[in-house]
Amino acid sequence: MKRGTPWWKGPRGEWYVVAQGGIFALIAFGPSSLPGLPAWPRMLAFPGQALGAMLLALGVTICAAAVLRLGRNLTPLPHPRDDCRLVETGPYGWVRHPIYSGLILATFGWALIAQGWLTLLWAALLLVFFDIKSRREEVWLLERFPAYADYQRRVRKLIPLIY
Repeated sequence: MKRGTPWWKGPRGEWYVVAQGGIFALIAFGPSSLPGLPAWPRMLAFPGQALGAMLLALGVTICAAAVLRLGRNLTPLPHPRDDCRLVETGPYGWVRHPIYSGLILATFGWALIAQGWLTLLWAALLLVFFDIKSRREEVWLLERFPAYADYQRRVRKLIPLIY
C-alpha cells in the first residue's frame, strides 16, 4: 500500500469490509420503515416472524459451519490470505461463498422478524453487495488456485442449485 493511503483503500479489498459494516449497521439499526410506506400486514405478522426466526437460525448455522470449515483461511477481506488453501468440502461443497449465503439468509430472517419494508430492502442490498464482493474475491482466487475454475463450474456461487 502506498504511503499516506488510508487503510480502508488498501489493495486487499479493505473498502469492502467498511461498506459491509455500513450495510450491517443499516440492517441492525437503520430505519425499518418510512412515513408513507404501508404497514406490515397483520395477517403476515406471526408467520413472518416464525419464518424469519427459522431463516435467522439457518443462516447463523451455515455461517458457523463455514467459518469452522475455513479455519485458518478465514479473513474478512476478499483477498485470500497468503498461506491459504482452497476449501471445497462441507458447506463449500454446496456453494462457493457459504458465509455470505448464511449472512444473507440471516439478514432476511431478521428483516422478517423486524417486519420492516426498509429492512427487507437493506437485506436485498446486502445480497447485491455480496454478489459484487464475491466477483472480486473470485478473481483473486482464480489467480491463486488454478483448480478454482473447475470448482466454479461444479458449485454455485450463493444459492445451491440456482446461483
